[in-house]
Amino acid sequence: MAMDEKWLGQRLQAMRTQAGLTQQILCQKAGLSYSTLTKIERGAIKAPSIFTIQSIADVLGVSLDELLGSAPKKVVRHRSKSGVSFVYFDINGCLVRFYHQAFTRLAELSGAPADVVETAFWHYNDEVCRGEMTMDAFNKAFAKDLQLDSLNWPDYYLETIEPIEEMHDIVRWAAQNYRVGLLTNTMPGLVKTMLQKGLLPDIDYEVIIDSSEAGAIKPEAKIYQLAESKAKCPPAEILLIDDSRTNLMAAEKHGWHVLWFDDYRPDESIARIKDALDPAD
Repeated sequence: MAMDEKWLGQRLQAMRTQAGLTQQILCQKAGLSYSTLTKIERGAIKAPSIFTIQSIADVLGVSLDELLGSAPKKVVRHRSKSGVSFVYFDINGCLVRFYHQAFTRLAELSGAPADVVETAFWHYNDEVCRGEMTMDAFNKAFAKDLQLDSLNWPDYYLETIEPIEEMHDIVRWAAQNYRVGLLTNTMPGLVKTMLQKGLLPDIDYEVIIDSSEAGAIKPEAKIYQLAESKAKCPPAEILLIDDSRTNLMAAEKHGWHVLWFDDYRPDESIARIKDALDPAD
């Protein structure tokens, strides 16, 4: 992928986010297909039509020259007014809406009440997210509890989660100004699959802390210690954005900055994130 195309996509993302537009709204106003816009923002289209770029510029309220600009020689990283230089984003409940619909589908399939399905799931969740139980063993145990011959939990999970597009925009913007990573309690292989399927922002993450590979889950101390060592910066320069207050309190004890994300009120949470990441310079 050529640097110029990738840079143009990143510039477009940043200007769109600054204008307060989601990808869907920009597509509607510019008369573009969603797939075309996402490819441009990823840098996957080597030579976007000048007419397409002009349409985007018109919606953003900027000139073609302002949108195209000139590629910088290096990415300038900032530090927020509170001293943050590295941002860790949680996945479930922050970048994708949680998978309760999957429990409903399994309840319909098995005939078990939804609360029974959830109880069975959480009985094994921590173990598989620590990497102490394989995905295959989890599927077999979960299916047995629901009296099903078999099931593959990742299929239900991936089919029912919904990307929180506004947060994806924030991650892309943050990556232009700060060092960015993922810190998530997750089952083996899910992060990689979600990236491949475009369910997570397509950026170059500096660090991905996958609990199933780390052998620990939030809020256990081990995973925060690993995340600190990978971030290669003092704890006081790290911000964790998470939907679990328990996870945030544990991070705060390590000296991190923390910010609670409420996916029922994403606009309010996003406003707090923007305020927290207001650059000092």
